[in-house]
Formats: sequence, structure tokens, C-alpha cells
Amino acid sequence: MTLNAENHFLSQLKALASDIISEADLERYLQVSQKRKKPLRVKFGIDPTFTDVHVGHCVPIRVLRLFQEAGHLPVLILGDATARLGDPTGRNDQRPALSAEEVEHNATSYFTQIGKVLDLSEGACEIHRNSEWFSGMDFFEVLRLLSESTVARLLERDDFQKRMEKKLPVHLHEMAYPLMQGWDSVQVRADVELGGNDQLFNLHMGRQLQERHGQQPQVCLTTPLLLGTDGRKMSKTYANHIPLTASAKDVFGKVMSLEDDAMESWFRLATSVSSEEVRALLEGHPREAKGRLAQEVCAWVHDEPSAQAAADNFVQQFREKQLPTDIATFTLEAKDWPLPTLLKELGLCASTSEARRMIEGGGVRVSQNVCTDVRFLLTLEIGKEVVLVQAGKRKFAYVQGT
Repeated sequence: MTLNAENHFLSQLKALASDIISEADLERYLQVSQKRKKPLRVKFGIDPTFTDVHVGHCVPIRVLRLFQEAGHLPVLILGDATARLGDPTGRNDQRPALSAEEVEHNATSYFTQIGKVLDLSEGACEIHRNSEWFSGMDFFEVLRLLSESTVARLLERDDFQKRMEKKLPVHLHEMAYPLMQGWDSVQVRADVELGGNDQLFNLHMGRQLQERHGQQPQVCLTTPLLLGTDGRKMSKTYANHIPLTASAKDVFGKVMSLEDDAMESWFRLATSVSSEEVRALLEGHPREAKGRLAQEVCAWVHDEPSAQAAADNFVQQFREKQLPTDIATFTLEAKDWPLPTLLKELGLCASTSEARRMIEGGGVRVSQNVCTDVRFLLTLEIGKEVVLVQAGKRKFAYVQGT
């Protein structure tokens, strides 16, 4: 890598980073890597606590891709062991424990989803599950790992301090999570670890454990958190996330629902649009800027033709007040259907409780008429015309009786 190329690479990293601890170490590691012709080992871990990888996860994964394109080795860790414990970051209570079966179910498509952003082919990436080392530990080896830190050090975490101030419990097993994540770094001999800026404490633990075990401490590079559709941190817990498995139409629509104030960080963290062009877009009409953002994100998650089709559909549906052209038709038993049950059956709502909330909030239409009565019964009869059902702004279904 030439000096100009290295400077450009560093400027790309800094543009996406919240913290680099430390920049001096990173520059030194890069120089040594180039001199020895040995790539840096760049670690990123993700716990399969839900079934979807979302766009927020992909900010550090995009940084990982930058390292990969610069000739370094991504070390991807699927936290199938840490997922069973649960990361306490940002939690005011204990996470529900997941079984091994639940974790494995969630993990099934993770690599396929991450492969949309990162080259996972053999030789281009190293992949581990952290059960490789944790499942073989006996009780006394676990105690030795716990002895690597102190209660005082672990209680420095903001999450734990806030809980203690509110007299909420801090469980001993939760305190083990940073040590487990740090032990991952020792096991894979990471030179750099990436994560969201809420992960800085955990990344520091990796540095501490590596030094204790005679390894050079990893550089910690954190990225800002991408805001979700409701303005909070993007999280599957808050249901404000955009899954990589979402259709192009859903990705486009969800990005269009973002707060205007979120656009600048989204452009920086989730697109490759230049800062000069972003400034020009943000100085113009917000709707046009958001349309460009939605198309960029949609093209990244899917492809250019899908993004263009989603954009065209959005314009048709919302600006021209027309119905989408790809509404699915369902055939259900001819009978009286309670509206909440029907919405769940059609897949327009995840549950009947969500359906009731949407109905009461005026977000449901039957035959294009708003329905706010949760006790409403929709009568489906054989041979009758199909009925249009709408939930929210983007979910439609035709239904008929059989």
C-alpha cells in the first residue's frame, strides 16, 4: 500500500469511527503489517439473539469490509455461546436466557445475511463460533477466566452503575459477558476489534486480557450507532430496525419513515455518497434527500434494479395516492373473521395484540375505509369479491372466502 493509499484508508476509517484506541497503535500496526507482508487480524463478533441481522449491525461490518479491501483478514465471530448469556449493554434488566436450540435457529441465516456486505469466501475471511472454546471449559477454567478482572472494574460499566443507582439487580453471570467477549480476542489473537460505540467497555476488556496473556493489545475501533425508525438506537428489541432480509419495498419505505434529523448520519454511515454531495442534498428539499438516501440503502441491501423498482412503487403509492401493483391475494375460510385475527392471519401484523393497537390507532383500513373497532367482524363469503385490507402505510392484502 502506497503512502497516499494508506492515508486515504485511514481517512475512510476515521470518517466512520467514534473512537480509535489508539490511532498511534493503529498506524504502527499498519506499518508493521505492510513491512512484514502479514495482514492484520480484524475481529468483529455478533450474537444471534434474534433471527435477523439489521442495517445497524452493518456499520462496523462496512468498516470490516474496508479492512478486507485493503488486504487485511476479517475474523468474524458468531457468538453462539455469548448469545446464551446475553450482552447486558444498554439493559435495565437481565436479558431472558436463550436455549442452545433457539440460538442455533437464529444463527441459521446469519452468514448469508452478512455475506451481503462482506466477502465470506474461503481465504478472504476467517469464521469462528465462540462455542469452539467456551463449550470445552470446565468449572475451574471458568473461575480462572473470572479471576482475570475485578468486581470494581466491571462495575465501572455505565449500565451496571445506572442499575445500582436505581436499586435494580446486577447479576453475577452478566458480569461475565465482557470477559467472554475479551476472551474471544485472546483466542483469535485479534489485532483490531470493531464494534458499536456502546461496546467500548467490552472491547477494552479484550485489550486487558490480551496484555495479561502476552499478546499485543488490540486496537479498539468503535462506530456511531445508527438510529432506528423511531429515533432511538436501532435495535430488534425496540422493533425499529431494518432487517437485511426485508424486501426492497420495505427497506425503501422504512428509510423514508426516518426522522429528517437522522439523514446526515445515515448518509455517512450507510452509504458511499460523498460529503460534498450529502451537503448539497441536505440543503435541498428533505423529501428528495430522503428519497436518494432510501435508494442508496436499498441498492446496498439488494441491488440497483430492485432499488429503482422500490422507488417507483413508493412514488406511485404515496405521492400519486395509488395502490401498489404487487398486492398479494389470500384465500381464507368463508366465515366471520375478527379483524385482529385476520390481520395476523394475513401477515399484516405480527400478533393480535399488535393488530388491536394498530386498529385503535386508526392505522387499519378495510376496503379503503378506516376501521377503529377491534370487535369488527369481516364476513368472507364464497364467490364474493375480494376485500382489500391495509395495515399501516405499506402493508396491503386482498382476501376472499373459500
